[in-house]
Amino acid sequence: MTIAEALGAADLEAREARLLLAEASGFSQASVIAFPERTLSREAEERFLSFAARRRRGEPVAYIVGHKEFYGLELAVTPAVLIPRPETELLVELSLQAEFSSAVDLGTGSGALALALKRHRPGARVVAVEASAAALAVARRNAVKHGLEVEFRHGRWFEPLAAERVDLLISNPPYIALGDPHLAGLGHEPAQALEAGPDGLEHLRRLVAGAARHLNPGGRLLLEHGLGQDAEVRGLMQVAGLRGVRTWPDLAGIPRVTGGKA
Repeated sequence: MTIAEALGAADLEAREARLLLAEASGFSQASVIAFPERTLSREAEERFLSFAARRRRGEPVAYIVGHKEFYGLELAVTPAVLIPRPETELLVELSLQAEFSSAVDLGTGSGALALALKRHRPGARVVAVEASAAALAVARRNAVKHGLEVEFRHGRWFEPLAAERVDLLISNPPYIALGDPHLAGLGHEPAQALEAGPDGLEHLRRLVAGAARHLNPGGRLLLEHGLGQDAEVRGLMQVAGLRGVRTWPDLAGIPRVTGGKA
């Protein structure tokens, strides 16, 4: 089977088919485009057709290939972790606009946020907290892969921090309401990384309520949230006594991150 024949048999969107074929064959995506007449080995053909079948059943591409890029880092991902999204890079960008010598990523998942911060602020002490042992194993693997020294702690939200205070708290917590129709399209990803009670604010409330006890004077809290939640999150932060509370939009113009200072 040639590359062109394999792509035709895949019955997938062209970009995804090329990506999966490159992963299955070891060819670059550029060569997949440039040399459609090239013959695939039997092993590559079988691997690609298996990948294509999984994708047609709805499995995300990132889980099929086992990795996803985030802020310039190629991260291993498994069904134990949420797939890092481009909009979450806004949290990194906002964090790097401020000076900090210590930071905590709450609910680190694959380690995306913590590792991106450490890569760009190598002198800072970065702690990553995660309640899922399986997710924490993926995050540790990514840290080793990139040679980044992040301190990983197993536990829920602030529990592993005891009385520690830091300059920066960031989190991309679950924020989808139970029963939200969007959940139907996310069935392959871990529910505990997506669902957040009847109104989607369960974990955001906990994070805002606990932040002041763990921030140094002038320290920042930055939280990702969903469409339509920004006003409520700003209100929570103001009630908690945070200063300079504001919301930033992502590249699509959706209010995506809200933050404030202790």
